[in-house]
Amino acid sequence: MTETIINIIIAVLILLGALLSLVASIGVLRLPDVYTRSHAASKSATLGVMCILLGVCLYFFQAEQIFNSRLILAIAFIFLTSPVAGQLIIRAAYNSKIPMADVTIRDDLKQAKEAAAREK
Repeated sequence: MTETIINIIIAVLILLGALLSLVASIGVLRLPDVYTRSHAASKSATLGVMCILLGVCLYFFQAEQIFNSRLILAIAFIFLTSPVAGQLIIRAAYNSKIPMADVTIRDDLKQAKEAAAREK
């Protein structure tokens, strides 16, 4: 009974990770500008890869009684680096004056930069 529940959890984690990775790839293809594309890639793909790695870690622990610390370290590394890299890419694109999509409503970074310039 317990083995069946763990297998269901593993399958759900891997399928959820695959679905989130699919959503990230669709977002990269369909979204209008570099800012929204980077957001889709950094958020959805990060969570998707983390779910897949957690499912694989649970599988090896359940099937072969092996706790793979490398998978846990990979999850932690991806969790820490991918959102930061996405933010830095977006900031570099903004500082390079790459235009936003026409449907963009507000520019919070522009307002923050203007406020910082007034304080100096």
